[in-house]
Amino acid sequence: MTVPLSILDLSPVPEGADAATALRNTVDLAQHAERWGYRRFWVAEHHFAAVAGSAPAVLIGQIASATTEIRVGAAAVQLGQTTAVAVVETFGMLDAFHPGRIDLGVGRSGQRRREAQSGPAPQPATDVARRDVDGVVVPPPFDISAMLRNPRLRARTSVLQQPEAVAPDFGDQVGDILAMLAGRFSVDGVDAHPVPGEGAALTPWVFGSSAGQSAQVAAANGLPFVASYHITPATALDAVDAYRSSFVASEHLQKPYVVVSADVVVAEDDAAAVRLAAGYGRWVYSIRTGDGAMPYPDSDRLEPLTDEQYDLVKDRIDTQFVGGPDTVADRLAALQRVTGADELVVTSMVHRHADRLRSHELLAQRWGILP
Repeated sequence: MTVPLSILDLSPVPEGADAATALRNTVDLAQHAERWGYRRFWVAEHHFAAVAGSAPAVLIGQIASATTEIRVGAAAVQLGQTTAVAVVETFGMLDAFHPGRIDLGVGRSGQRRREAQSGPAPQPATDVARRDVDGVVVPPPFDISAMLRNPRLRARTSVLQQPEAVAPDFGDQVGDILAMLAGRFSVDGVDAHPVPGEGAALTPWVFGSSAGQSAQVAAANGLPFVASYHITPATALDAVDAYRSSFVASEHLQKPYVVVSADVVVAEDDAAAVRLAAGYGRWVYSIRTGDGAMPYPDSDRLEPLTDEQYDLVKDRIDTQFVGGPDTVADRLAALQRVTGADELVVTSMVHRHADRLRSHELLAQRWGILP
């Protein structure tokens, strides 16, 4: 049986366009996704970059109002940059306006960034070779510590919290969210009831990249888990295994529920897709050098990467699913088979909005979800 497909959209700002255009494109894509049979439409949270989804809750409200049935959610709210009560009240309000359609995704990127910036630099693995696991590429891990310690990135992220604010541990924040939703939250023995939020039909989705804390928190609380193969292909399979092996049944789930992400570009044939995807390496390079995502480049006016630049992004290029419908569907099927994913979520990065629409439409047709 074919598993459901969902979409994750970053609201990329194309070269030569602006954030308003990117946001309108996202809403337009969501409306098409609903007609094409995608189960969910998720938006990401990024700051100081040429991707316009900096306030997921605001964008979710716009998308939910412009659609009627598709589930809409965050992928994911970064808990290290907000509070549990703000998340519950905000998403409780979204649920009140759009009952039964809102997905609350949470991640720990803010906490991970602070740990990397304050602790000793980890030693990158130097002896890990690229593997092929039954058709799924598992590249050597990318050492993210240098990027997270970049002074330009540190300067920009320093303003995402109030001065001297200290975010609680990610696991504690997830616990507080669950307690608030269930009506059993208290502060120093005093009951506290978020309105709206308490009693909302929301289940947190935990997003993770490795076998570390995110996978463990999702498993211990019996929550659905989303593994980011499209960002961290070296460790996503380990994350899924760790989640499944530690899963504890809860009121939310009786058995593990796994979603795995993939970056795809689909065109009429393999050659056309390769041309459309040509800007991806340079876009990832702009992220990994600490400047944040650049406006997504036009593949028709693009300088090739140098060997040094290519080496920095090779893991992401090798694990992007690019090709005609059959090529991409076969690779997605392999990813689903290897991970046992209950659902796949895809994102597609190309310069022209029409090409991005066509990519998702072709995949929906080939995957068999198009009504």
